[in-house]
Amino acid sequence: MTVTEINIGDKTDIGNFWTWFCGPKSAKYLAALYKEGARSGEFYSRLEKDPGGENSIVMFKSCYPNSYLGGNPSDPPVQGKNPLRGQDFGSEYHAVGNAKGIYNDLLAYFKTRQDKLFILVTSPPQSKNETDAEHAACARALSDWLVNDWLKDYPHKNVAVYNFYNVLTSNIGSVNKNDAGKEAGNHHRFWNGQVQHQKTVNSNFSAYPSAPDDSHPTAAGNKKATEEFVKWLNVMVNRWRES
Repeated sequence: MTVTEINIGDKTDIGNFWTWFCGPKSAKYLAALYKEGARSGEFYSRLEKDPGGENSIVMFKSCYPNSYLGGNPSDPPVQGKNPLRGQDFGSEYHAVGNAKGIYNDLLAYFKTRQDKLFILVTSPPQSKNETDAEHAACARALSDWLVNDWLKDYPHKNVAVYNFYNVLTSNIGSVNKNDAGKEAGNHHRFWNGQVQHQKTVNSNFSAYPSAPDDSHPTAAGNKKATEEFVKWLNVMVNRWRES
């Protein structure tokens, strides 16, 4: 579905999220988003019968180029007018403090729609050939901040963060062998009766690059993420419904 300047599923870099949820035409974009029922490609299935009504769960994610972040890992969120608003990952303003400021902007809208559950999936990590230690450290810092700090003062249960970045930074010796179900490793999952966000492997690079210069995850990486995400998502949905 086309909505003037952007299509559903397009323009999903961090700075674009401000356009979708907070920008001057956000009401028009979100009205279309909540009504969207089409399927893009043959990547997943749908119920045979449309259940009707608006979408009640909105998941949003940026691709791995958004993990090439400037600034410093400890930069605080930018307050006030943010130069990253509406910009893509190629912007000179694509940096840690500005990204944090964008995510803080979104909370002002999310709190007005407690009838919706918003799931942020962090940007996946990049391969060693597509980034460097400094930019990877910034990406790690942002993903950890989103999980540990972003929602500390947010009083509602209609926003949750899944650390896709962390999940894809450990394997068991090969890009084709994942560590799903293992005690050690980097995980974000429902484990032993509680949500576990764990990092035992010191790596900020993708453990599952499809090729040295291709940060798209291998099937093994996607399988690990799916196994951990589905159970975690079930917990978040039930928590929201109970609230």
